[in-house]
Amino acid sequence: MEALLLLIPIALALGALGLAAFLWSVASGQYEDLDGAAERILFQDPDEK
Repeated sequence: MEALLLLIPIALALGALGLAAFLWSVASGQYEDLDGAAERILFQDPDEK
């Protein structure tokens, strides 16, 4: 039972850290161009290296 006193705050802190990282990535525009990478692979010019 004493372990829960340690594990619950650690779990909440890790959850908050993950949520903060997700919100930061959304705010910095990481999810703006979801199709760009797929289109670059399919429609890449053959002359480019």
